[in-house]
Amino acid sequence: MNDWLDRDSTLRGSALALLIANIGIVCTGGLVRLTGSGLGCPTWPRCTDESYVTTAAMGYHGVIEFGNRTLTFVLSAFAVVALAAAWRQRRKAGTALRGAVWVLAGIAAQGVLGGITVRMALNPWTVAAHFLLSMVLIAIAVVFWQRTRPEPPRWTAPRAIQTAGVLITAVSAATLVLGTVVTGSGPHSGDTRASRTGFDPEAMSQLHADVVFVLVGLSIAVWFGLRALGAPLRVTRAAALLVLAELAQGVVGFVQYFNGLPWPVVIAHMLGACLVWTATINLLLAVRPRRVQAAERDHSLASTA
Repeated sequence: MNDWLDRDSTLRGSALALLIANIGIVCTGGLVRLTGSGLGCPTWPRCTDESYVTTAAMGYHGVIEFGNRTLTFVLSAFAVVALAAAWRQRRKAGTALRGAVWVLAGIAAQGVLGGITVRMALNPWTVAAHFLLSMVLIAIAVVFWQRTRPEPPRWTAPRAIQTAGVLITAVSAATLVLGTVVTGSGPHSGDTRASRTGFDPEAMSQLHADVVFVLVGLSIAVWFGLRALGAPLRVTRAAALLVLAELAQGVVGFVQYFNGLPWPVVIAHMLGACLVWTATINLLLAVRPRRVQAAERDHSLASTA
């Protein structure tokens, strides 16, 4: 077992599995809401007052909701493996260890917040917080995965590009927040007993779309800027992937809006949101100021001693 945990491929593979699983559980959570199964298990941590698992009386809503809860244990298993591998390889991948710890802690926090959401009968603001915490976990998982990969050749982006990367991340985060407001104002509440925000769905959708247009414009501008600077292919590719993800997400968004929000398209839109956010963090990491490796620090200290 220790030999397996000592392999670079185990650490990288578990980190990538964590990222994929975090995205997957967002989509299955969307399925819970879109099928009206948000209160399929009406309490927490039990499914019912008498049982920790779903019962026949809960019907398919209980199966769907309990199934989504069960996936948290799968996600936790990936996180435990990743943490064990990062601990075993902490001397050569010390920064990855912190990422593994944060992912596992975030999964636990997400489980508690999910329970609060159920106990509050799917209050739209706790539902929004539940989704946004998933986005934080995805961001941490992206960073963790990148920390397990070989360090690419050094390239320092100009200050303007670094600032643009931060700005794109902030605008991308704003689109996610506004997306939760749109969802909390729309018809897919997760259960007929769930409340809504009271905002006009069309007005919120328009505001969300306006911010998306800003995001796409900034991303295209950064892509052109990186090409003009002759940035490394990995960096320009990160910007191009973000633009492509945004354009695809825009198409899905328009399709769902003008077709009455069919649930398969809504789930595709949720997947797209995760992919855009993943690409956003990937670009931010690609243009960020490079960290100084521990070995480089040790060498520098030895040289000056």
